[in-house]
Parts: sequence; structure tokens; C-alpha cells
Amino acid sequence: MAKLVFALNQSLDGYVDHTEFAPDPTLFRHFIDDVRGLSGTVYGRRMYEVMRYWDEDHSEWNEERRAYAAAWRNQPKWVVSRSLTSVGPNATLIADDIEAAIRGLKTQLDGVIEVSGPELAGSLTDLGLVDEYRLYLHPVVLGRGKPFFAGPRPPLRLVASDRIGGDVIRLTYAPAESRD
Repeated sequence: MAKLVFALNQSLDGYVDHTEFAPDPTLFRHFIDDVRGLSGTVYGRRMYEVMRYWDEDHSEWNEERRAYAAAWRNQPKWVVSRSLTSVGPNATLIADDIEAAIRGLKTQLDGVIEVSGPELAGSLTDLGLVDEYRLYLHPVVLGRGKPFFAGPRPPLRLVASDRIGGDVIRLTYAPAESRD
């Protein structure tokens, strides 16, 4: 059975905004390896549209960016949206009965399925489907934006902490009632 993990970069004050801070080379290599090891990713519409950047090669990319793009393109993707009518390569649209679809993926697959997008993660948390949260804390204070947690969350317990690269700490939490 697969584990559903919400993982995202976050400012010290709790906001996510890919335009405000970027991973250093060590953290970026970590993300390449992470994506390669996933069973797939579930995206909300907005996050999926941001990530579609990796569908096309860009001449200015270095080796690491090309490696990330290849890993991203190879992984299965499920896009939760009621407004999209189609999705790109290696992606499946989920428009109805999101809970049943995600429960089915967790049952059918092994490994880690990442959920990307705070609003979608909030909805999946409310349904009791998120098994783990990985907060990549960057030493940046934004003071505004979209929060990592889109609403109140159940109690969490710290299961790991890791320094990745020069400035980022990854905090891994599980729901407090879960005993991994």
C-alpha cells in the first residue's frame, strides 16, 4: 500500500511561493532523487499548471534541470480538477469522486505518492488520506502568500528532521494518531 505524502518548500512564516525562493544545488539534487523514487504525484490544477514547465526542454537548462525534467516526465501524474478537460503526457485527470480515486491509488500502488498543492493537500487531509507531511523550511520570511497548511490540521508528531544543503531543514510529520 502506498503512502500519501504532502511535501513542499515553505518559508519560515509558513508560506509557499516558488517565485520567492529556490533550492540550492544540493537541495535540487535531493529533489531529483526524490522524484525518481516516487510512485507518482497527485496535483491540484494550479500546481500542475506550474509544473508543466518541465514538459518542454529549455535551451538554457543545465544538466541538473534536464535530469529533473526527465524524472518528472517519467513519473505518473494524477491531476485533480473539475475545470480541466485534458492533461499532458503521463497524466490522468481525476474530476469526480476524488476520495475514491486517491484511496484506489493508495491501495493499488506501493511506495510514495506525493501530493502537491496546499489546497488539495488540505482537502485530502480532511478526508484522512495524507500519511505524512514534509516541510522544507527555507530561511526566508515572506509575510504573505499561500500557506502550507490550508486550514486547521489534526495534531501532528515529528518523525524526522534533516538538514539538506546549506540552509534548508526538512521536517517530517505524521498524524499524531498514526504509529508508523
